[in-house]
Amino acid sequence: MIEKILDFNRTFVSEKKYETYRTSKYPNKKVAIVTCMDTRLIELLPAALGLKNGDAKIIKNAGGIISHPFGSGVRSLLVSIYELNVNEIIVIGHTDCGIQHMDSEKILDHMKQRGIPSERIELARDFGVNIDAWLRGFEDVNTSVQNSVALLRRHPLIPDDVSIYGYVMNSVTGELTSACDHY
Repeated sequence: MIEKILDFNRTFVSEKKYETYRTSKYPNKKVAIVTCMDTRLIELLPAALGLKNGDAKIIKNAGGIISHPFGSGVRSLLVSIYELNVNEIIVIGHTDCGIQHMDSEKILDHMKQRGIPSERIELARDFGVNIDAWLRGFEDVNTSVQNSVALLRRHPLIPDDVSIYGYVMNSVTGELTSACDHY
């Protein structure tokens, strides 16, 4: 697969197809979006929100979850706020998310089946990682979005003038529904 990607890339660059995507590093709409890495959202989410290249900072991870106040998601948001002029954050979960009801024991079993020794898994625990909680999914997408929004709203390094919202997107139609109170 990598050879096909590299061949396409060489053609893309040689034919200067990148020119239609030129923009600055600053988001035109001054918004950052935290969302899921789900493949259905790659084109659906920007299209359903009316966003084009350069309009927003989009931060993706499994489930669109802000799970740690000093993890990479919050770090990206802080850079967006303080270096890239973002003044609004939108957390967008989605229906039929693969992380919903995810079982950490099942993932750990898959790791072992793929050759990861139990000692390596225990090493994570030795470093203070609650690997079971870290790999566990969520039960309800609305609650998951609400938890992420609450964490961000009370974060000591996010200024009060940054508005933070939470929505759930229908992964088929792109329709947004509010997941929490907005202020």
